[in-house]
Amino acid sequence: MIRNDALDRLPVRHAVPELLTALEERGTAVLHAPPGTGKTTLVPLALAGLIGDGPARRVLVAEPRRMAVRAAARRMAWLLGEEVGGAVGFSVRGERRAGPATRVEVVTTGVLLQRLQRDPELAGVDVVLLDECHERHLDADTALAFLVDVRATLRPELKLIAASATSDAKAWADLLTVLDGTGPAPVVRAEGRIHGSAIHFAPPPAGVRPAHGTWVDPALLRHVAATVREALERHEGDVLCFLPGTGEIARTAGLLADVDAEVLQLHGRAPAAVQDAVLRGAGPGARRRVVLATSVAESSLTVPGVRIVVDSGLAREPRTDHARGLGSLATVPVSMAVATQRTGRAGREGFGTVYRCWSAAEDARQVRFPSPEIKVADLTDFALRVACWGDPTASGLALLDAPPAGAMAAARAVLTAVGAVDEDGRATDRGVRMSRLGLHPRLARALLDGAADVGVRRAAEVVALLSEEPPREYGDDLAAAWREARRGGDGYAARWRAEVRRLERAAGTGQGGTGDGEGTAGAKAGGGGAGRAGGASGGLGEDAVAGLVTALAFPERVARAREQGGYLMASGTGARLSEGSRLGSPAWLAVAVADRTAQSATARVRLAAVVDEEVARRAAGHLLRAGEEVHWEDGGVVARSVERLGAVELTVRPLREAGPGLVREALLDGLRREGTALLRWGREGAELRQRLAFLHRELGEPWPDVAEEALLARAGEWLEPELSRARRRADLGRIDAGEGLRRLLPWASGEAGRLDELAPERIEVPSGSRIRVDYGGERPVLAVKLQEMFGLAETPRVAGVPVVVHLLSPAGRPAAVTSDLASFWRDGYRGVRAELRGRYPKHPWPEDPSVAEATRHTSARLRRER
Repeated sequence: MIRNDALDRLPVRHAVPELLTALEERGTAVLHAPPGTGKTTLVPLALAGLIGDGPARRVLVAEPRRMAVRAAARRMAWLLGEEVGGAVGFSVRGERRAGPATRVEVVTTGVLLQRLQRDPELAGVDVVLLDECHERHLDADTALAFLVDVRATLRPELKLIAASATSDAKAWADLLTVLDGTGPAPVVRAEGRIHGSAIHFAPPPAGVRPAHGTWVDPALLRHVAATVREALERHEGDVLCFLPGTGEIARTAGLLADVDAEVLQLHGRAPAAVQDAVLRGAGPGARRRVVLATSVAESSLTVPGVRIVVDSGLAREPRTDHARGLGSLATVPVSMAVATQRTGRAGREGFGTVYRCWSAAEDARQVRFPSPEIKVADLTDFALRVACWGDPTASGLALLDAPPAGAMAAARAVLTAVGAVDEDGRATDRGVRMSRLGLHPRLARALLDGAADVGVRRAAEVVALLSEEPPREYGDDLAAAWREARRGGDGYAARWRAEVRRLERAAGTGQGGTGDGEGTAGAKAGGGGAGRAGGASGGLGEDAVAGLVTALAFPERVARAREQGGYLMASGTGARLSEGSRLGSPAWLAVAVADRTAQSATARVRLAAVVDEEVARRAAGHLLRAGEEVHWEDGGVVARSVERLGAVELTVRPLREAGPGLVREALLDGLRREGTALLRWGREGAELRQRLAFLHRELGEPWPDVAEEALLARAGEWLEPELSRARRRADLGRIDAGEGLRRLLPWASGEAGRLDELAPERIEVPSGSRIRVDYGGERPVLAVKLQEMFGLAETPRVAGVPVVVHLLSPAGRPAAVTSDLASFWRDGYRGVRAELRGRYPKHPWPEDPSVAEATRHTSARLRRER
């Protein structure tokens, strides 16, 4: 029996007529409905004609999470008075409860993508509702783009709804521009419940450090736990507490072990029975509940009994280091949109209370929306999907945000290495098969190629471990974790066994899965297929199987032990094992899971398998390189013949006769590292550089820039032919830098001939002496004895610039500095004369130096020479 009383309490019912009209007239619509209005449960039933008087339709509802899929299907079936699997069913990876009578099927966005790629027309489906679009998951963005494409090219009659709980409806409406040219899709708005929430800011005490990577300050968790205790004492109802991850949930649960309430942990890895118990709610007279949850409880489902929300203010977002091929999770402050979503959980059944564990000032600084996953995630799976769709660059797809070029390039490199796409980025037959396995392309490669070596069953078992990281208590040794999963009775082991069965079916025809030639041909296409190590008969031991399959999945992460400790992965990233690692100290590892924070120079290995060099070579064959390597190291040229696996050196031999071109490049690198001081700079060369620097500064082109950076940039020009003849560091020290600099002079224009005119080495002074000019400072300096300048009224100039005259005493000590001789003779000379005449009585000190005879001799000698 349909529960009309419950349906009538859902506010979205008032928006259903407008939504149905929009779909009938325009074919697409954006549904903006706040949390708790019933958009996930009532709307699909109305679209399918299961309630109301609309026509019978088949409706697909896509949710971002498996937990939300099950909860939505169960709720809709309850509203109809039925069991799941009848009019309402669901499908998630590895589990389907639907039949011929199913009119509403709830699926994950990943399942929807798989169906679209097998059957782009979605035959038999009348309406698709994409829920929680505002969360900006990559699968949801991709599915929406594909559906827009399907409506434009294959099925214009397919109805499409994008449902969002936040205020970004206009962006979705513009994206869903209807095909008839009448503009953006209509936006249908549903009013929320009348229940409100009181928001209290509860910032942690001073001294709590910001989260980084996956680390959260224990002091913050203590504060969150204390806030939960306060909420239980001051308010009625159950508590829903949002935390960033399962580790924080477990630690906070420990801090709340003594509260008078049932403490439950809700996250994607929680056993289905626990999830169901949380979502069913407590019965009459039961203890109050504290539900510690990750972001899975933000949307699409209601936790009954919740009247209080405690929000830690943190969330986890994926991050990818494309250069190193490492993915990780970052703990970040929540956005305004996410905080609003969490707040909405408190007011679903009555007036609620929300504690935000941050300050009002921080609240005002929050970003509006979370980062779109397409901007921060690994795009390898996305790149394969769009290649199979026929648009390798995704440039023709309706996406709110274009994929970053660097991330797409990194993804395409991986796909090319595993044989999934060709040189032009188009999907190969192997790539199409990989895309249909429901796995990341790396894991699909490991399953297909691994089956050829170790058999489908064992390959599927290891790949299932890699597809969902085992619990931390399983340890960091993947082979040991494999054995633990086999005998385990926990929720992870149950999910693992289900995934193994699915992968066995997906991989083909059981142990004969290589009979169609896909395994061997695929290994060749991947550029590093593993060949056979015991073949499908499974001759390898479990440790070796775990290592081989892991290496096939992550060839860039095969790692060799370093002499100084730790490991070096083929990608060039350093890695280290955690203290107490069960892996021991093997020479080689295949790293399955590692993370690296921005502050760390090395990655921390969380899960790996022991391998040997032979397996590393076979699995990462496309990274094998051999050749001459000549480079600058430890202050000199090092020439070696090297065989390497990516960044890992396998064999190294000294190279006696290296190619001249390689040596030249190494010497240039040495110059760039250590500077032109490696060359021979005599006095003439150094002074020429100073003169040229002065001319470039004052006159510009065509006089060359001789600053260090500029000289290094043009070293290949002015140091030839000597540079090409050099073989080692000592040879650089024999190159005359001054002679090289003359090659940079503007000979072609004829200006080079004016060097001595514009920036002379020496200037002749009135005494007849030729005094050297110092061009080393900001302005040229002429240091000359005062008596040698008598009679000169104008300050000497070079290139039109007055020199700075350092007037010296007869003993050569500084007496005065001037750039205006006429002014000095008139005003400054008297003081200098009074001070020095008694000290140097043998030298002339005329009263009027401007008309006196210049001399470099004493007064007596001057008289004799007359």
